[in-house]
Amino acid sequence: MAVPKKRTSKQRQRKRRTHYKADAVAVHSCARCGDPKQPHRVCPACGYYRNEAVLKVELD
Repeated sequence: MAVPKKRTSKQRQRKRRTHYKADAVAVHSCARCGDPKQPHRVCPACGYYRNEAVLKVELD
């Protein structure tokens, strides 16, 4: 059975893991109001999803 002879240093371990990155969050503009929102989610500004009112949004 193969067993490492030396302990892997923190630096070597971190160098190996530099490629494990989180992807950037996708952002699209709302078709109704134009505000930025995540795709396939209710727009936080107008409360619409696929041209249907889903949330009641109070205007300040």
